[in-house]
Amino acid sequence: MPANLPPQYFEAEKEYKNAKSIPEKIAALEAMLAIMPHHKGTDKLRAGLTRKIAQLRAQEETKRKTRKGSLFSIDKQGAAQVILVGLPNSGKSSIISKLTNATPEIADYPYTTSVPVIGMMEYEDIQIQLIDLPPIEDEVRRLPFYNLLRTADALLVIVDASQDPEIDVQLILDCLEDGKVFSPMKRDEDIPVGGVKKKMLFVLNKMDMTEGEDHVAVLRKKYGDVLKFVPFSARTLVGREELKNSIFDVVEIIRVYTKVPGKKPDMKAPFVLQRGSTVLDLAREIHHDFAENLRYARIWGSAKFDGQTVQKDYVLQDGDVVEIHI
Repeated sequence: MPANLPPQYFEAEKEYKNAKSIPEKIAALEAMLAIMPHHKGTDKLRAGLTRKIAQLRAQEETKRKTRKGSLFSIDKQGAAQVILVGLPNSGKSSIISKLTNATPEIADYPYTTSVPVIGMMEYEDIQIQLIDLPPIEDEVRRLPFYNLLRTADALLVIVDASQDPEIDVQLILDCLEDGKVFSPMKRDEDIPVGGVKKKMLFVLNKMDMTEGEDHVAVLRKKYGDVLKFVPFSARTLVGREELKNSIFDVVEIIRVYTKVPGKKPDMKAPFVLQRGSTVLDLAREIHHDFAENLRYARIWGSAKFDGQTVQKDYVLQDGDVVEIHI
């Protein structure tokens, strides 16, 4: 029996997708339950929503009990979480203030940042969470510092291009390895038990204060395509758009939009998936019932022609519009 869900249900579902906090998600799910008609065709969907609400309430209770925990335990928000890493006076605070709504203390002396500073970077129709941590040399915060780095989606390594960037890059890599956090250069078989390999983007900051092009060339020659280096100036903002694009690229996510047959696509609230995700992965993200009953999809964007019919294993690309058929 078809669910025959009213338009108000899909509006509440959109609010659920856009919700940033657990209470907001619970409120949206409860609204979906209230709107949903009561009949046999909605039994499985109702049970799934009830289960989600119970899980979210359990998560909220766990958060409440552990709220007094470390400052370095930060919930992920937005499409991805990226941690800024750098030595003292590299300009991390300036960069996060230029890319997000954060207002960190900025000064010419080292160790201005003593606690994590969180900001949200707008990238077209999504937001990416950026977190500025104290300088990586600060031994006092080493353990919790590394715990947060290990769970982030990517690291944004800030290097002062006006000093000795070649030396600083190696020093930062060595410091990270002390905490069992390894760059993409490390072979999987060489990573010790408990170690993690992280996606990294290196930002050569303060390019306005130096003839830094030579440094960029040297670093790119030394590390090849394994590590990516982006020139930037937090003072003049030269390279800002390239940096934002590079941050989006390094977290390896895609935005996928959905549409109902016969209607225009919803281009305001994309589903965010990992690069390489398939139509089936999208269906799972929408609802487990969609995945179980998925027959095929129609694609606008990366398909050979608009509206092409594709199967479950079709690999989606950033910007695709998908019409799910169950």
